[in-house]
Amino acid sequence: MIKVTLIEHDGTEHNVDSEAGQNLMELAIANNVPGIDADCGGAGACGTCHVMVAEQWRDKTGEPDDLETSMLDMRPDYEEGQGSRLACQIVLGDSLNGLTVQLPEFQM
Repeated sequence: MIKVTLIEHDGTEHNVDSEAGQNLMELAIANNVPGIDADCGGAGACGTCHVMVAEQWRDKTGEPDDLETSMLDMRPDYEEGQGSRLACQIVLGDSLNGLTVQLPEFQM
């Protein structure tokens, strides 16, 4: 099992387990974590599953591609280089066991 911590804007932590191959958005939705809207269902086309990846995990989650960056650019809280990612684009695997992400105050 892959352990992931999602932290709401108010500091509430959700410690959840995932199987390899599931994306972070699916995991959050399946565990009723508030703060992930996922309006497009994981197609990377809406930006409503925005998370901020903790600095120590950014190398392992990778950089957003051009499509993901275009979705993130529409967010008023997006700052390049600050770990912003779309949860639907982070596929969980053994290398992400222990991953911690922060949820924004709101999804757009």
